[in-house]
Amino acid sequence: MPSSMTEALPNDIASTLQRLSELLQQGANAEAANLAALARRQFPVSADLFRLYGVALVRLGRRKEAQVAMNRAAELAPGNVEVQCNLASMAMAEGKVGAAIERAKNALSKAPGHPALLQVLGTAYMATGQHAQARDAFSLAAQNMPQHPSIRLNLASAELELGRLPEAEAQVRQALLQAPSSDLAHAMLGHLMHMQRRPKDAAASLLQAGKLAPNNVQHVFQAALMLDEAGDLEGAAEALADALSRAPESIPVMSQLLFARRRLCRWQDIDSLSEQVTRAVSEGQPGIHPFAFLAEDTDAALQLRCAKTYAATLEQQAAAYRQEFNIRHTVPLPDSPIRIGMLADGFHETAVGQHLVALIEALAESDLDIHLFAATPDDGGSVRRRLGAAATLHDVSSLSRKQVASLIHGTAIEILFDLNGYRGRGNVELMSLRPAPVQIGWLGYTGSSGAPWMDYLLTDAMTIPNELREHVSEKVIRLPRCPQPNDPGRKLADPPSREACGLPGNAVVFACFHETYVINPAVFARCMLILQQVPNSVLWLLSGPADADQRLRQAASALDIAPERLIFMPRLSYGDYLARYAHVDLYLDTLPINARATASDALWAGCPVLTRSGETISGRTVTSLLHHLGLPELITADSVSFIGMATALGNDPDALATLRHHLVQQRNKSSLFDMRGFATDFRRAMLAVSARYRIGRPPTDLDL
Repeated sequence: MPSSMTEALPNDIASTLQRLSELLQQGANAEAANLAALARRQFPVSADLFRLYGVALVRLGRRKEAQVAMNRAAELAPGNVEVQCNLASMAMAEGKVGAAIERAKNALSKAPGHPALLQVLGTAYMATGQHAQARDAFSLAAQNMPQHPSIRLNLASAELELGRLPEAEAQVRQALLQAPSSDLAHAMLGHLMHMQRRPKDAAASLLQAGKLAPNNVQHVFQAALMLDEAGDLEGAAEALADALSRAPESIPVMSQLLFARRRLCRWQDIDSLSEQVTRAVSEGQPGIHPFAFLAEDTDAALQLRCAKTYAATLEQQAAAYRQEFNIRHTVPLPDSPIRIGMLADGFHETAVGQHLVALIEALAESDLDIHLFAATPDDGGSVRRRLGAAATLHDVSSLSRKQVASLIHGTAIEILFDLNGYRGRGNVELMSLRPAPVQIGWLGYTGSSGAPWMDYLLTDAMTIPNELREHVSEKVIRLPRCPQPNDPGRKLADPPSREACGLPGNAVVFACFHETYVINPAVFARCMLILQQVPNSVLWLLSGPADADQRLRQAASALDIAPERLIFMPRLSYGDYLARYAHVDLYLDTLPINARATASDALWAGCPVLTRSGETISGRTVTSLLHHLGLPELITADSVSFIGMATALGNDPDALATLRHHLVQQRNKSSLFDMRGFATDFRRAMLAVSARYRIGRPPTDLDL
């Protein structure tokens, strides 16, 4: 060491300690370590010197040397609270949480109620999942040091883990009174309000956190997701654009912005965004949501890669929770009934509930024990009442994911279905905790989960033919029927007049009641070509968010189609929406994502559906519907044949009338609407799945 450094040493311990503290505050850890190494020769019995030396070494990653320095500090001053806190923190960093707890407890026996020691003890308890003990430690620390906001936030975290959301919120608000400029406190408040289903308030808190910490892109990104959930898609898109300006290379932000723009029909620059997101998926970059990626025109291999990459991140997070839960699954006795759970945020007046309810009623007559776990509150509707009457329905809307997982496990569910997948609100994270020994994906997400915690995917041979099998990570259960259930008891109300619907009296009506994110420029261009070739025709669309309707009319104008030939249907109740199909001559399906529920609704209402079969799972769902309905002639292979068939049918009213007559006849004949038959096939599949599990065999493909 140069002599100038030695000469620069302060000549008293107080000045040395002050200089060391300043260097550590500045992040000059290497300089602090060098200074302390020299000073320890001059002041060999200063516990504070050795402690600061240890802190500098920890920050430099020199853990063994840091341990020696801290141990020396503890020898010199065994009652020094800061030294004991540092040693406990170092033990936790090395995974020795039990040792950290014991050290903190021993120190507290000599310094009862010391807030710093209680903080360390509470943090150690949190790491081991002992949340009640952590809450008690943080609570006592807060009593002894009430003006310390970080203690309040730690206490709020413990209350949150215990599911005590109002108590957690009270602590965060108290912390904000003490530190109103704390971005972490505002962000935690946003998280709490989201858990209490207050997404608009959550977004406001997260946006405030983003203002306070302009370099933190996560605050604004999470705010955007909350705005989206609150129904403010335009605000969400603005927040995502803000987040991307803060982190221009962030692929997760980019992919969500792309998805938001697709939903808003703001097509400018989406090709560039899509290219960057697709390239990121091919490179295995994390953070791209699989459901949003379905809207990109890619292949099944890339969709699976996206899902696997996304699931891998969740698996890392879930592994610690699973260890904490220590869930053990008991194999049921051979003669015990098969207990099946279904998890969804749609057990009410939504597509999942409306299409599933008749099957659940049919299964009530079987020997399967069906339990429904509803992640959304009771809406008081008829679907919820019917489901509750036909199965055991658990309202878990107010529970945390861990509490739901504990309930599912405590209910001894043998086979658990995720009916939402990546489309749901946190269901994937819950499934990753492995609350049931056998877990199956079905209905919600039209793709492979890529997740190690999912065992099977319920499907059929039309949706997943042999050539797609390699792009599915789960084992597949292929039913001998379309895997999408229907309610044959749906009532078709008398439709309003065409004029009341805003439709011309004698026009040919094409319809596409998809969500806007699947109506991409290529889909829209195909529809406009069809309108060009079918005089006196209109396209009936579902009204989109913000100014999407106006943008589509402008896009029609740009393709020489009169904008008034686009008619928009507002969001209606299910019965009123179904009645509108009486005025639709032909439903036009989309790619890369098929219609599914709306296509099934159209067919039930007697409206023919024209599809173009894709090369991914999400692009083959309507192919399955039409195949099992006996209408393969409405399945086309490419854009040219799709446009040609739509044009031919649009110009041939007799052919359309024949198709409608055929569909009305098939309503009582086709397997597509036979839920008793579906229940029989479903039971067969569950018997096979259960038998393999109960005899200790791993999941395998099952072709029924």
